[in-house]
Amino acid sequence: MTTAAQRPEANAAIGPQLSPQLSKDQLLRIYRRMFSIRQFEEHANDLYLRALMPGLTHLYEGEEAVAVGICQALRPDDYITSTHRGHGHCLAKGAAPDRMFAELLGKEAGYCRGKGGSMHIADPATGNLGANAIVGGSAGIATGAAFAAKHLGNGRVCVCFFGEGALGQGVLYEVMNMAQLWKLPVIYVCENNMYNEYTHYSETTAGEILARPAAFGLPAESVDGQDVRAVYSAASRMVGRARAGEGPGFLLCNTYRYRGHHVGDINREYYRAKKEEQRWSTERDPINILGSWMVEQKLASLAELEGIQAEVKTEMNAAVEFAIAAPYPTIDEVEQDVYA
Repeated sequence: MTTAAQRPEANAAIGPQLSPQLSKDQLLRIYRRMFSIRQFEEHANDLYLRALMPGLTHLYEGEEAVAVGICQALRPDDYITSTHRGHGHCLAKGAAPDRMFAELLGKEAGYCRGKGGSMHIADPATGNLGANAIVGGSAGIATGAAFAAKHLGNGRVCVCFFGEGALGQGVLYEVMNMAQLWKLPVIYVCENNMYNEYTHYSETTAGEILARPAAFGLPAESVDGQDVRAVYSAASRMVGRARAGEGPGFLLCNTYRYRGHHVGDINREYYRAKKEEQRWSTERDPINILGSWMVEQKLASLAELEGIQAEVKTEMNAAVEFAIAAPYPTIDEVEQDVYA
């Protein structure tokens, strides 16, 4: 089987020189948010193992640089649409961990009052139009939001996150076609974590990924999804041109999920090697890549980074306790938020 390292997209060059420059404060905020996503997912897995969370969840560990790098390039009022592996997107766009944990546990304090769960968290106040359990299911929503933004002239941009598995869904190509024809302000972000559930994407995706958006005339770029600075740089360029009325773009972020397809996917050796997982989690960890670079550039000390980690851990522990203690929705809510 072809390995991720042998695929051309997996080692594609970052592209143009990193720009614009990020300040020390921005980099520290980015580091904090990436570490927050990592901690959130570790707690989510623990809640599942403790049988406190109903159903399954799909963890984002290893992909933090994509969500954070993209959302750093957005305005607070810009839109995103998410996926079944969407906790990182929610947090990167500004969602509060306590309300997110409450949603995972089916509690009234959650973003959807406990009715959405892990795969359907939405937070319109931060521009998050929602996660979606259907592969590629939010592509139409994102493109519609971009159409509305252009019609209203409010200058907003929409980012549509999806995994490489969505490249097999026809709706994605329909909306990319419309977006290019109508010059809509939408960025299609493909998070290629190399595996469609339990199958390497080389066995499901014919040809080169970037040839697909190119067929519609979309500017397309491949980026190292483990380097948050590279993701931010590419996203800033695409968001800038979309906001200026120049139409959609396509960003391929090559990344890796450290855990299984979902929390119950424990033994993965039948579809990917342990050495591969170890290499990505040690040599290609996005949090370590950013932290090491900041220390080397004297933009942060190890003590500063360790201080951020300690603060985040305290925050996440408190968020989990809040969610566990929060009440469930009352029975009279069963007919609320239901539309016929």
